[in-house]
Amino acid sequence: MKIVVAPDSFKECLSAGEVASAITSGITSVYPEVKVSCVPLSDGGEGMADIMTERLHGEVVTVPVSGPMGGIIHAWFGKSGKTAILDVASACGLQLVPSEKRNPLLATSEGVGELIRAAVLAGCDELIIGLGGSATCDGGEGMMAVPGLRDLVAGVRIHALCDVDNPFLGANGAARVFAPQKGADPQMVEELEKLMEGRAARILSETGIDVSRMPRTGAAGGLGGALHALLGADLVSGIEEVLSIVGFDKEILDAEYIISGEGVSDLQTLSGKVPMGVLKRSRGVPVYLLSGRIREKESILAAGFSGLFQVTPEDMPTTEAIKPDIARENLRLAAGRFCREVLG
Repeated sequence: MKIVVAPDSFKECLSAGEVASAITSGITSVYPEVKVSCVPLSDGGEGMADIMTERLHGEVVTVPVSGPMGGIIHAWFGKSGKTAILDVASACGLQLVPSEKRNPLLATSEGVGELIRAAVLAGCDELIIGLGGSATCDGGEGMMAVPGLRDLVAGVRIHALCDVDNPFLGANGAARVFAPQKGADPQMVEELEKLMEGRAARILSETGIDVSRMPRTGAAGGLGGALHALLGADLVSGIEEVLSIVGFDKEILDAEYIISGEGVSDLQTLSGKVPMGVLKRSRGVPVYLLSGRIREKESILAAGFSGLFQVTPEDMPTTEAIKPDIARENLRLAAGRFCREVLG
């Protein structure tokens, strides 16, 4: 029997590889003879560059850049031939800002522009950029403040991998949906929406491209819109791109079960996140979900998952659940439940 374990990371807790390893440990502790194939995944958010750099046998290039709240941090990109792979989270990620200091009105994406500049100056003529996990909601204004960036990337192919379909503006836009997750209160959200409206108007005036309602332009606090309209990037489904590069279709050819998962599964899971991408590419192999917390369970089951296993006990506070050692143990226990309930 073969089981493919293909999860996303548990954000601010465990990488996708660490999640896959913990699930594998739980399975083999119950059924040592089961063959487990680990395929860590990303939907374009934090961790994408790690996964794809490894798969493409790239080297890691570290670069000093402006941090999301000022100061200098060390970001990195993967370099494979003339292709650079980078996460915006490396330069402006939420994980770089302590929770009490998070403020998307102040956070800047300037480091992303500096990381792009470094990759192009290193000789890369193709960029794969993962949009996700940002602390920012500046519509790419910080990124585009890097002098000469547009001229520098002229002729460079840019593929922006999106983990969401949200537009730049509106009820489902970057400010109203994601800014609260980045530290914004309701008043700040409305202020950010007005700033994003002004940003969209300037982009339209400058390029003739209206990003306001365009799908995926709201990714990473509007970086998707700026990358597309100002730097000519293609906005693509992150999970579809990653699945193709890691050879997922080949991995599942002889599998009997697939396990996917993420930190929190809810209705957003059904719109371009890792588990839904796995389900769509499963070719009839049953897909089970092991996620830190699972909400809207009926809707998720109705999408086609064969079973749901919540990793975190209901009475465990999130502050406790995201401690890496505790998360690993919870994953091992959940994988054991999967074995007993599904494999028998």
